[in-house]
Parts: sequence; structure tokens; C-alpha cells
Amino acid sequence: MDKRKKGSPTELRLMLISSCGPSQFLLTNYILGREAFTKDITSISECTKNTGVLSGRRVAVINAPNIYDKGICQVKREMELRKSKCLCSPGPHAFLVTFDLEKISKNEMKTPKMMMERYGRHFLRHCIVLLAYGGNLELPALEDRVEKTDWLLRDLIEQYGGRFHIFSKNWRDRRSDRELLKKIERMVASLGGAFFSSRTFQKADEYVKKEEKRLKKQREGEIEKAWVEMEKQYIAEELYQQKDAYIANVGAEIRAMAEVDNGWLRTSLARGLGTGLVVGAVMGALFGSIEGPGGMVIYGIIGGAVGGSAGGTAQVAVEHMEDRVAPPARLNFNSIFINRFFANTRPC
Repeated sequence: MDKRKKGSPTELRLMLISSCGPSQFLLTNYILGREAFTKDITSISECTKNTGVLSGRRVAVINAPNIYDKGICQVKREMELRKSKCLCSPGPHAFLVTFDLEKISKNEMKTPKMMMERYGRHFLRHCIVLLAYGGNLELPALEDRVEKTDWLLRDLIEQYGGRFHIFSKNWRDRRSDRELLKKIERMVASLGGAFFSSRTFQKADEYVKKEEKRLKKQREGEIEKAWVEMEKQYIAEELYQQKDAYIANVGAEIRAMAEVDNGWLRTSLARGLGTGLVVGAVMGALFGSIEGPGGMVIYGIIGGAVGGSAGGTAQVAVEHMEDRVAPPARLNFNSIFINRFFANTRPC
């Protein structure tokens, strides 16, 4: 049974995706109604998660490196993709794919296929295209341009399911934030209230929960000690309020730690790197044997480095293949509350 208070709906998890430039960071500021990213930021090297409120609805916004950022190696990019899935665990309610309305290129037309390779074939059902605009045209004129005159842009939007929203590059302009929330909620409702999932999202959720459990057990003594101190200072209703607040704070802290550091993040990529390192070193040494003992050492080192990088990439490539063949998981909004952390205050 869902025991959430009336007027306190589930937090929406929104994963932002962009090919290049600052559009996803402008959108983050717009959604949160504050400057989470400064104007000069056009790329990031690590995933981030920010929480806030969009038109009265609690939201969590997850940003990952842009698709075409050249300053990030492939292994690092794939590692951040995996981390973004942990930050969005158990899965995003919506993917917001962002573009600059005034800078659409032909390269953007390739993004739907790339995204399906990353997230699975059912990814497009959960997408809305967000277009950043900083000019003086009114919204009706912009929407008319998208729907009737800019066929390249219209084709791109149709590939993402036909849903789009135009937002201001000035995050202080709140005229259409309510409409954006309505579009997201309508899309989620049309999918039965489900968030997106796949085998790798399910794996991320499994490891995050496992890490949460480990950290909770690790801090049992600290929690019990805090409760003893509270019982000395408070009584009756005030005591329960203090305990609830403490449990919520510790639970949120543990959850945040588990999302960025868990067994999946620590070991999966390491296995790929290790395997590639060994295979690459052996192949490099064999090739270097032609040059003699010195060549074996030099080519072994080079082969190990190249093989390690390839091995890490191959490890995550296997996971992408799993997503492409996995059936869509039909998970309900309320399922994330079924075993809510610290719902039962007894020690594990």
C-alpha cells in the first residue's frame, strides 16, 4: 500500500542527454529554477545529479558528458554512462534530449540510433526533445516553425516520438515550466506510470541497493548511539519527529554514497581493463619478439595499454548489447517505495 501523503507525488527522475554544447546545462538550470551550471560551462567530464522542484513537483536531474565531447576517452565515457544509470536508479521517468534550436546540425540526426545502442530499443518511448532558444520570437511562432517549416528538425523530433518542448536559455523565464511538467507527466501516464528500465538499469539498481544495505549495516552502531542520545533529550511526539528526521538524513546520505561507489562501478570496468591488459600485453610481446627481447618488452607495454582500453570498452559494449535485446520492464512509480530505505528501523 502506498502511504505517501496526499500532495507529495513521487520524485521524477529526469536524465538529460545532449550531443554537444551547453544546451543540457541550460535545461538543468531551467528545470531547477537556479544556476546549477554557470553560463560558461559547455561540457562536463563526470556525471552529476541535482534535485529541486519543477512547478511544484520534486525532480532529480541527472547530467552526463555530451555525446560528441572530444576531451573524454571512450573508456571514461562508458564509465560515466554506467555511473549515470546508478544515479538514476532504478530508472528514469523521462529522457530529455536537448538541442539548441538555432544550431541544429546534420550530425544531430544520428543521435536517435546512438541512443538506442546505449539504452536499448525501447528508449525512444520515454523521450521528449527539448529545444533551447534565446531569441525574441514568441512561443507560437517558434512552434509553428518547428511543425511546419523546419523539416530537418521535424524529422529529428519524429524519430524521438514526436514530443518536443521549447524552453528559454534564461532560466529565470518561468513562463513555460508548468507546460513542460505537464508534457512529462502525460508521457509517463501514457506508459502506465512506468519508468524506463533495461537489464543494465536493473543491474545498477541491484548493486546500489546492495551497497546501501552494506553501508547501513556498517553504521548500525552509530545509528543506535544517536537514538540513545535522542531518547535522553526528547519525549513523546518530538522524539519520533527527531528520529524520523535523523533516519531520513542518514538514508539520503547512504543512498548518495551508494549511487557513486558500488560493486558494479568498482569491479565491472576493472575486469574489462584487466582482461584487455593481459591479452594486449601477450599479443604485443609476441609481435615484439620479431624485434628481439627489447622489442618484446616495448611492444608488450604498448599492447597492454591498448588492450586495457579496448577491454574496458568491450566490457560495457556487452552491457549495451544486453539492453538492445532486453524486454521492457513495466515498473510502477510506486515500486521504488516498496522496501523504502529505513522503513523498518530494526537492525538488519
